Amino acid sequence: MPALVNYRGDDDYHTRRSLCSSDSSCFLSVYGPPCKRQRISDSYFFFLEEEKKPSIETLPDECLYEIFRRLPDGQARSAAACVSNRWLTVLSNVRNSEIIQESSSDVEMTSQENDGFLTRSVEGKKATDNRLAAIAVGTSARGGLGKLLVRGSNKVTKLGFTAIARGCPSLKVLSLWNVPSIGDEALIEISKECHLLEKLDLSHCPSVSNKGIAAIVEKCKNLSSLTLESCKNIGNECLQAIARSCSNLQSITIKDCPSIGDQGVATLLSSPTLALKKVKFQSLNITDFSLAVIGHYGKSITNLSLIGLQIPTQKGFWAMGNAKGLQSLTSLTVSSCYGITDLSLEAIGNGCSLLKQMLLKKCCFVSDKGLVSFAEAAKSLESLQLEECNRISQNGILGALIKSKLKSLTIVKCMGIKDLVQESSDLTECVSLRSLTIKDCIGFGNTSLAIVGTLCTQLQNVELSGLSGITDSGLSPLLENCKGGLVKVNLSNCLNMTDKVVVDLAKIHGQTLKVLNLEGVRKITDESLVAIADNCVLLNDLDVSRCGITDVGLSYLSEGVQIDLQILSLSGCSKISNKSTPFLKKLGQTLVGLNIQQCNLISTSSVDSLVENLWRCDILY
Repeated sequence: MPALVNYRGDDDYHTRRSLCSSDSSCFLSVYGPPCKRQRISDSYFFFLEEEKKPSIETLPDECLYEIFRRLPDGQARSAAACVSNRWLTVLSNVRNSEIIQESSSDVEMTSQENDGFLTRSVEGKKATDNRLAAIAVGTSARGGLGKLLVRGSNKVTKLGFTAIARGCPSLKVLSLWNVPSIGDEALIEISKECHLLEKLDLSHCPSVSNKGIAAIVEKCKNLSSLTLESCKNIGNECLQAIARSCSNLQSITIKDCPSIGDQGVATLLSSPTLALKKVKFQSLNITDFSLAVIGHYGKSITNLSLIGLQIPTQKGFWAMGNAKGLQSLTSLTVSSCYGITDLSLEAIGNGCSLLKQMLLKKCCFVSDKGLVSFAEAAKSLESLQLEECNRISQNGILGALIKSKLKSLTIVKCMGIKDLVQESSDLTECVSLRSLTIKDCIGFGNTSLAIVGTLCTQLQNVELSGLSGITDSGLSPLLENCKGGLVKVNLSNCLNMTDKVVVDLAKIHGQTLKVLNLEGVRKITDESLVAIADNCVLLNDLDVSRCGITDVGLSYLSEGVQIDLQILSLSGCSKISNKSTPFLKKLGQTLVGLNIQQCNLISTSSVDSLVENLWRCDILY
């Protein structure tokens, strides 16, 4: 028997494992009577023990709802929302009005917090129902959500917007761009709770129809701005609902909505309860009838944009002007509309007595005759912008300047403008013009510029961009004749300009010049920086990107007389190196913006040194 007990040669068997090392039951099976196999596992007993512990998770959603709406503050609610998706869902369904406060001071604090100061933007994969629910819970105690932007998502559904509606009654701005999964149900939920909504922007939302917009305009009485773009299911019924219910609407933009036609536009514009001030119609299937309605009923419109309207003819634009109903119109934009001709343009000038700003873009049937007649008829015209109007020539531009009291003239990509020899003595001086912009007009050269410089003696802002046909000699008359002193000058990408024009500019207008842009003028060298440093006392914005300046020029600039240089752009200056670091640090005492991108000779260590020393300056590198 002892041999059986001590068969391993180990006397102290109490401290060693038996033949079966799993548990003591095996030991008993050898030295005692056999036991029955355990039929209930240990995990079952563990489960019973866990069941005995109380858990909030066992409560139904209704009980959790009652608990969560009694949480003391927003921080506690936000913390609870982080526990699980279930808690987040329950919390997001608690309306702000249903939260139970402990005292009157808490109620006062909540009312102050929910004024709608916060802005949240979610895009792409980040735009989900859970994210919107988290925003609804988290912003309620941090000022209240005022503006929500959702872009490029097909994962957001009615559930997410239900959470926003219930948790964010302070919402004032809602913008949805390219959200095909959102339909009328989401907007209906918003309309039920967010009665403070002031601006709604819907773009590429094909699931939204008249029903959703009608719900918004009927419940959200503060709505003042509405944008509808590329929403194929929105039609005339939507505009009719707006005309009935949306008395505070002041701005409306409708673009590329094929179901909207004359009936909807007529109902909207003729509504006695609406006082629209800003109207933009783009790429719509409307006819001359709609333009006549605008001209007759648009008495409150101050800003009107008509873009890409292919159906209206000369008759429609003529009727819009001759109706004489646009009594308050101060700004008009007409782009890519074939119906705008010389005759209709003159009618608009006669019918809009308060018109101050006019933009004509891609109006291929407008010629010099129509432009001059319009400028003469529009007595209040101050700003004229022409883009890609290729029938306009130098004669039309000069005629418009003489016949009007323009303060600002902008000409962009008008290929009909070419240098023509004309006696400037036959022309009347234009003393009203203060700002002249001519961009990318390949035919505009020294002759045209010299004439303009002779006539316009009170210029303050001059932008001559992308004009390879002008040289120093063409700009000299303008510099010499400007009596008041130039304040802003932009000569970017005028490839044939040299240091001479900058030296003359600095000497003549250095006491008034504040902004100078020489980007891309390769012939500009250190000589220009020396002249700027010596003469331009008030200069605060200088751009010499992609110019031929070197470290030496920057050293002169850092020693110059300018006392308030705030913006300096040196992007693409291949000759700037580490040697300029001390000069940039000195200039950085006043700089708030420095651009040294693509300055490849400036090392990383020098950039780090600049960043460390110029901590108040925003450096692009």
